[in-house]
Amino acid sequence: MGRCFSKPKPVEIKVEVVLPEKEREKEEMSPNGKASPLAYKTNGTTRHYHHEERPIVLNPYTNPKDVVEASVCHVKDLENGQMREVDLGCGKALLIKQNGEYYAMGHKCPHYGAPLVKGVLSRGRVRCPWHGACFNIATGDIEDFPGLDGLPKFQVKIEKERVYIRASKQALQSQRRTKVMAKCLTLSNYSTAITNILIIGAGPAGLVCAETLRQEGFSDRIVMCTSEKYLPYDRSKLSKSMDSQAEQILLRSKEFFHTYDIEVLTETQVVNVDTKNKMVLFKDGFRMEYNKLLIATGSTPKTLTCKGKELDNVFTLRTPEDANRVVKLASSKNAVIVGASFLGMEVAAYLCEKAHSVSVVELENIPFKKFLGEKVGLAIMKVFENNRVKFYMQTEVSELREQEGKLKEVVLKSGKVLRADVCVIGIGASPTTGFLRQSGVTIDSKGYIPVNKMMQTNIPGVYAAGDVVIFPLAFRNNKKLNIPHWQMAHMQGRIAALNMLAQGTEINTIPYLWTAMFGKSIRYAGNGEGFDDVIIQGDIEESKFVAFYTKRSKRRLYPNSKMTPYVEQWRNDEVIAVASMNYDPIVSKVAEVMASGKPIRKRDVDDFCTELLTILYAVCMSEDRSFQAD
Repeated sequence: MGRCFSKPKPVEIKVEVVLPEKEREKEEMSPNGKASPLAYKTNGTTRHYHHEERPIVLNPYTNPKDVVEASVCHVKDLENGQMREVDLGCGKALLIKQNGEYYAMGHKCPHYGAPLVKGVLSRGRVRCPWHGACFNIATGDIEDFPGLDGLPKFQVKIEKERVYIRASKQALQSQRRTKVMAKCLTLSNYSTAITNILIIGAGPAGLVCAETLRQEGFSDRIVMCTSEKYLPYDRSKLSKSMDSQAEQILLRSKEFFHTYDIEVLTETQVVNVDTKNKMVLFKDGFRMEYNKLLIATGSTPKTLTCKGKELDNVFTLRTPEDANRVVKLASSKNAVIVGASFLGMEVAAYLCEKAHSVSVVELENIPFKKFLGEKVGLAIMKVFENNRVKFYMQTEVSELREQEGKLKEVVLKSGKVLRADVCVIGIGASPTTGFLRQSGVTIDSKGYIPVNKMMQTNIPGVYAAGDVVIFPLAFRNNKKLNIPHWQMAHMQGRIAALNMLAQGTEINTIPYLWTAMFGKSIRYAGNGEGFDDVIIQGDIEESKFVAFYTKRSKRRLYPNSKMTPYVEQWRNDEVIAVASMNYDPIVSKVAEVMASGKPIRKRDVDDFCTELLTILYAVCMSEDRSFQAD
């Protein structure tokens, strides 16, 4: 078993804005640096910090040579509620005025470098236009995900009606800030079989949980374990940037884990959890005790049940090696994608320019029909067809035929036979919770773990987060849902950590997801499950539109007399989700309104869009840029 120490990353949020092509390319790059996948062992004892033992935050301006101060504007140049990107000579900053106060911080989202000036300012925070990450304007801390780091905060002063910003050159150049984290005070003498907090799973939920614990001053032992051979990495890149090597998409470096004393056990699989004795059993027979436990094992891709599913060139795209092999095998050859899921469609889009042919097989008649609606699904399908992707809809695979031990043909139930040199299966995933069957942890009929708003399971001291859970979504009247989004896993990991420390924090976030296909960005916020209607603004044929998903709901009216039963009455239709293509930052704006608790009613959609476009026009004109609706 390998072990690796590392420090938790500050919470980070992904944001996206409509950019020129150069900026769009950055969105497909890894947000973090390279790091070795090797892990290592260590022993030690741990305890909590006393107040006087906490790490000291160094003054970033102690070295005068590292500081720049510049006059950036007149006090009247900025109105309340406005943001401006300003140049300090050796770097840029984001200047904000809200409630008569001036704030300055990093101007790029640390997640993927989105320009925050194009984001949404509301309630003391800025929401990224690309992926919805939120940053506190007073501290720079990340308040909603995705992402791991916060923003650097700069000093602002007013002299003779001029606004001055004082900042460290290093912070201006890095545009990210890692929140101060605690460490174990000593690392010797404790038994390797005993841990204080054990995290099963090393995805975004597990990583953010570990980092949050350290950020909140927890200085006892933290152990993460994963069945994979790598440190935590960005699995969402496997279908978006399939040529990426594992080292390029690591979320944190080996040095990070070492610095913050987070042990990572790679290639270790938990086969049983004994919640009565607070102990887990690994596949190799090793046992480990814990005080508190987080289950964040993610999901396992579903496979086909037909003949030929085990052939060497049939993939479910689970690891970086899978993605790399698919690209190699598809080069100038025939690729077949089974399933028009987000993963399947992203793979199809990526392979389009590399493969001789790309075919998508799907049981439904329109991609994303249940998720995005018929019109949006057809619009996306048209984009793919215009890029030489062929669709075989309302059918499924009956057989995978081989030749000399390798896949050569995909036979459909419709009778069609497709030539195939490589096949990727993207038909969904199941929660990885089989090892919990004898644990006492409640699992529903689909394998999901029900948790409350604090990510607690039915067993005290046992928490769960990420793809494996169903939880009450506050935005949808606490409806219990499974939302396997990258952003949601981050937030759930953070909430679990805070409640392990008895902070009594409930999850209250707006789901946010995104994808990019053929240079066209798709954003989505909210939860549209069971939507009744779709209102589309913009030009769907030109792939520049925003879609509002609405749902009617009932309310119960109770007469004064207790003897009279209640009466159900329909309420006005409300927007429960929004999706856009090349129409940023409208999804971030809607997400921020949803987060405020203010409903957007169906009848208000036209006025909402008009108001937003007016604001965007004003912003673009103030920056001397030509206005674009996206």
